[in-house]
Amino acid sequence: MTPPIARTWGRRGHTPVIRVRGRSRRRTSVAALCWYKQGQTSRLIHRPRSHLLLKGARKSFSWKDYRDLLVRAHRQLGGPIVVVWDNRNTHLATGLKRYEAEHDWLTTVRLPPYAPDLNPVEAVWSLVRRAMANSAFDTPDDPDRVLRRELRRIQLRPHLIDGCLTATGLTHSDPTPP
Repeated sequence: MTPPIARTWGRRGHTPVIRVRGRSRRRTSVAALCWYKQGQTSRLIHRPRSHLLLKGARKSFSWKDYRDLLVRAHRQLGGPIVVVWDNRNTHLATGLKRYEAEHDWLTTVRLPPYAPDLNPVEAVWSLVRRAMANSAFDTPDDPDRVLRRELRRIQLRPHLIDGCLTATGLTHSDPTPP
């Protein structure tokens, strides 16, 4: 998650320079899902994970990490879940597809290719990136701390999560029982 460059203040004629210490040997990945139910407060459930940048080490989430996120969400929400996946290769993994087929509480819908504007979680990442723009961190733990703080801030403001769904142009509705 490289934050975008934002504007800053500086003396006229002098380009502001921020000195940054050496590179970190870690990488952080975050998986998240937005939960919407008619008449209830929207929720954001996320799972951050740090990876060491070592030769041969995994640098992103595996299908098992996504499975664990779904299990965690199911336990927290206590009911069936409809997941809208994009076409990320780990979402299409055989193990995850098998897990989806084995559990009746989980329904999966796939987004069409190249349609990030239909995914509410992309708007969450936009909010997080905006908050981290033009930041210079002192220690390797600072980006993780700021990331968790921003995700927590979004969790505590359900109207932001609702805004992420509104930005997609989609609506949520509960199916009516027959």
